[in-house]
This record gives sequence, structure tokens and C-alpha cells, in this order.
Amino acid sequence: MILLVLAIALSSYSCARTIGASSTATAPAKDVRVTDQTRVNFETDIQPIFKARCQNCHFPGGRMYDKLPFDKEETIRKLGTKLFTRIRDEQDQKLIKQFLAQS
Repeated sequence: MILLVLAIALSSYSCARTIGASSTATAPAKDVRVTDQTRVNFETDIQPIFKARCQNCHFPGGRMYDKLPFDKEETIRKLGTKLFTRIRDEQDQKLIKQFLAQS
């Protein structure tokens, strides 16, 4: 558990440096209005959030991909709300929380 927290902290620092060095990260193109009845899909709703902010390190070819692949649903479920250290947009957090609450 301590190693997981350390890995997240290191990757957050690394991701912050990468994002700061490039242009401002853009939000996913679509504007999803989440309701309690909406079924959240990983590939169409969740993955674009992470692609917009974490593409350089956590997707194929990135230096953190082998340890924390964000293109895999199980990684997102495992990390849960710990991801909110990087994902700060309230709508994105709401969508991710709803996704995590689904069985």
C-alpha cells in the first residue's frame, strides 16, 4: 500500500511537470451531464478524461504505463478517488465517482 501511494505521488509530480511544460491541458470534448440514472461507460466517458490529462505518461508508450495504465478500467477502479489529486474538475470527479459506484 505504501508503495502504491509513493508511486502515485511520484507520478503526480512527474505528470504535473509534463503538463506544466506543455500547453494547458484541455478538458474532454464532450459535456456529459450526469444524473443518478445515467450509466457511465469507461471507454466513452471515463477514458477521455484521463487521455486529456495523463496521455504522456499513463497510456501506451508513456513511462508510467507499465505500472499504472490508465487505459484499463481495473486501474481506475483500483485507484478510485485517489485520482482526484490530478483530476480536480468537479464534473469529472462526479462522473468518475458514479463510474466507481457502478457494479
